[in-house]
Amino acid sequence: MTKLRVLYAASEHDADILYATGFFAPDPFLCLIAGSRTILVMSDLEMDRAKRESKATHVWSWTQMAKKAVASAGPPRAEHVIAACLKRLGAKSAEVPASFPLGLARKLEALKVRLQVAREPFWPEREIKTRDEVKKIEVSLRAAEAGLLAGIEALRSTTIGRDGWLRRAGAKFTSEDLRGVVDATILKLGGIPVRTICAGGDQAVDPHEIGHGPLRAHSPIVMDIFPRSQATGYFGDLTRTVIKGRASEKLKEVYALVEEGTRLGHRSIHDGADGRKIHEDILALFDSRGFKTGMKDGRMQGFFHGTGHGLGLDIHEAPSISRRGSILRAGHVVTVEPGLYYVGLGGVRIEDVALVTKTGSRNLTRVPKFLEI
Repeated sequence: MTKLRVLYAASEHDADILYATGFFAPDPFLCLIAGSRTILVMSDLEMDRAKRESKATHVWSWTQMAKKAVASAGPPRAEHVIAACLKRLGAKSAEVPASFPLGLARKLEALKVRLQVAREPFWPEREIKTRDEVKKIEVSLRAAEAGLLAGIEALRSTTIGRDGWLRRAGAKFTSEDLRGVVDATILKLGGIPVRTICAGGDQAVDPHEIGHGPLRAHSPIVMDIFPRSQATGYFGDLTRTVIKGRASEKLKEVYALVEEGTRLGHRSIHDGADGRKIHEDILALFDSRGFKTGMKDGRMQGFFHGTGHGLGLDIHEAPSISRRGSILRAGHVVTVEPGLYYVGLGGVRIEDVALVTKTGSRNLTRVPKFLEI
């Protein structure tokens, strides 16, 4: 018999089962893959929708399978239903992803179901994007760009108070205000904003700080926007750093260097390129210009995150352009996002999305790069 693969997860949160089924559900459901057959076992609530919307070849009723399940006491639970499904398929073992619930795995093993954890990634083919997948990523990227532009217009509409704070309609303009403008625009375009970063000044020295409180003039604001499509589940990813007001000469120097690092990243990407070398080359560029990376005053400063990551049904997926490294292949979609972060100066990060091609790369990002508003 063909090796049976089993997934049990909520596809709104698990990219592997979403990739296999093309079906969004907020609660865990069962997916069995045997050769050319993809079987979903669904609750009464979701059966009709699964038949209509999923890529499955068969949809079984969870209620009916529960009637066939054998439970020693009480109503059948998930492990009993899964065991009954395997019995119907004539299987005594299955391959599962590393993310398969541990507690459920132990209960299945107690029912004499043998489970083998598959080598990661569960779907290696997810790394190489089809033309259709690239288009889906671009849709989310366009939503991110629209959110960015709306945010920039909101910043442009602010005034600079005598105290140095940005103001709009008489009130201090905050990271929360800016994020609200960005996120509202994305929602209107069918995207789901996910912890959009609008961090000003030293807050952005922590690259994953989303930003809070009033924003200052003449200080960098990192806007990192990574929406997920409600329709397809694919992500876009985009970062720009802007200033309302005037940038210091030092900040202009840092911004120009980060932009140069971004260009170096794009030039270095091609089929067969080593992601580790790309990252180390950008790190060496920054170091050669006197912008060191390391611990200072008890916190990391400089360029201390990866240059890029794969993008698709997960916001961070293989391959990696970082110290971990990966060999890039045509069809990979990756981010290029160098940055420099120093307390007292703030954070500067620029991020594009690139499609790796046989001869180089294609920048999928359209919005321009500029510092001052």
